[in-house]
Amino acid sequence: MKKENILLGVIGILAGLIIGYIGTDYLNRSNSPGSEGSASRKVADRTDTGPATAAGGTSQTDVTAAIDSARRNPGDFEAQMKAGGLFREIKRFDQALDFYQNAVKANPQSAEALTRLGDTLFDLQRFDEAAESYDGSLRLNPRNATVRMDLGLCWFLRTPRDLDRAITEFEAALAIDARHEKSLQNLTAALIEKGDLSGARQALERLTAVSPSNPSIPGLRARLAR
Repeated sequence: MKKENILLGVIGILAGLIIGYIGTDYLNRSNSPGSEGSASRKVADRTDTGPATAAGGTSQTDVTAAIDSARRNPGDFEAQMKAGGLFREIKRFDQALDFYQNAVKANPQSAEALTRLGDTLFDLQRFDEAAESYDGSLRLNPRNATVRMDLGLCWFLRTPRDLDRAITEFEAALAIDARHEKSLQNLTAALIEKGDLSGARQALERLTAVSPSNPSIPGLRARLAR
């Protein structure tokens, strides 16, 4: 059976899942190296291109039509971005990947499409490929601190880790936005991993000043005290 037929066969199921899905879990997932006991990075500060009202305001007919349109028109940038967002809403990252790849082909100068492709590859733990997409996005929009941080996370989480490159990217994100909370969090964790405890303490002090209620602070302090 062709891939296209398989996908069309599950569109009805997909629509039902989207309509019933509550997106707060996705928006608040934690996947950063500074989060104790979690392998997922915090994405609450990211604005997803997927339809934010899919859980409560998108009809099954609209969802089905959007995905069907994207399948029939792979060169339609907006259709590909919308369908990719619908699949990301329900964490079907492998399905979202095809649409975001099509979106980048349709408009290779879209930093947003490259970012979403990078996000999806990241969630599939394809960190080297995600880094390439983030690099492309940053060439078009070099002042995006969140994408710069995500690039650092790729180097932190890949196997083998490249702590020096991760630290460089976290510091570059902070050069864009000195109060970028998650970059401070991740920088602290990366410096601890590297064994630079003095630098980690300084980064943790900055994080505490920016966000004293950051939930990673107690765990980072405990690691520094070991």
